[in-house]
Formats: sequence, structure tokens, C-alpha cells
Amino acid sequence: MNKQEKPLSTLWGCELSESKKEGTFKTDDTNHQHQLALRTMCLGAGAKEEFNIVALITGEPDNSKGIPMATLHANGMPTVNLSGIDLHPPVTFQLRSGAGPVYICGEHVALEDDFSGIDSVDEEMEEEEEEEEEEIESPVKPAKKATAKNANVAGKRKKPEEADEPASDDEKNPPKKGKGRGRGRGK
Repeated sequence: MNKQEKPLSTLWGCELSESKKEGTFKTDDTNHQHQLALRTMCLGAGAKEEFNIVALITGEPDNSKGIPMATLHANGMPTVNLSGIDLHPPVTFQLRSGAGPVYICGEHVALEDDFSGIDSVDEEMEEEEEEEEEEIESPVKPAKKATAKNANVAGKRKKPEEADEPASDDEKNPPKKGKGRGRGRGK
């Protein structure tokens, strides 16, 4: 079995401004699967009091249709948390309105193509080991048999209703109230 490699993770970011309206995340590496896990999008210190609208374009940047992703404003909402949004390249961010600067920050994760296959093999091996451990732990099985015997004994006890009679005797003769009750309370 091949030695399992950890995913390669690096920071990725871009700046969108009046002079640079687009930023693209792409790669030509075919040996790995690439993913951009977005983290934040925020306005820079020099941002004017205007709406800055950033659109997301998936696929080739020639496709001018995009999805408005964030509307940032210096006074109202200068930053957006984008955790949980994972994108595959190529992805382009486009400043549709405003002068920025808008900073986009994310995590570039590269995985080997067959990495998911290794994970599933490891999970299968772990499940087999757990099954073997359960077979080795023999005290569990006799405990189940013992509970089955107890169920039969309990069934035999339910036939005679004599076990219920002492409880009914207690109900007929409730405990007496007297000096013995409440000791230590200071009365």
C-alpha cells in the first residue's frame, strides 16, 4: 500500500480594486485535485463609503454571467465570513460595483487524485479490525445469554401474583406518623 500523504494546504488571496477588477483562482496541475475553501472577504482601509459588489464566476472567466456573492459597505458591513464555501478551479471574483479595495482570503487545498480511494480502504480495514475485536471480547456474548435466562425467570415470577401481595399490604398499612419522623430538624 502506498504511504498516505496529507493534503497540501496553502493560503490564497487576491485584491480587487478599481485598477484590477478581477481575481482568478486556477491551476494547471493535473496530478492533484484542487479546491479553494473561502474564509473571508473584507474592505481595505482606503475603501470609500459606497457599495462594493463582488460577483463569483465559475468556469472560464470569458463567461460574463456571475453570481453576486457579497455586498460590502464601509459603514454597514465591511467584512463577510465565507467559511463553508468550497470551490473548484477555475473561479473568478469580479468587482462589479465600487472602487474597493476588497480582499478575498481562502485556503488552497491540493489532494492526490486517488486520495479518496486510500481513505475508503483504510476505513474498511478499521471496520474489519473492530469486528475482530468484538469477536475476541467473549464476555459480551455470555451476558446476552444470561439476560435471556433472566427473562425466562422473570416470566416464571409473573405467574404467581403473590409477589404483588406484599406491595398491597404496604398500601393497606401506611407508615405511622410519630416522634421517629423528622429527627434532626430541630423541632
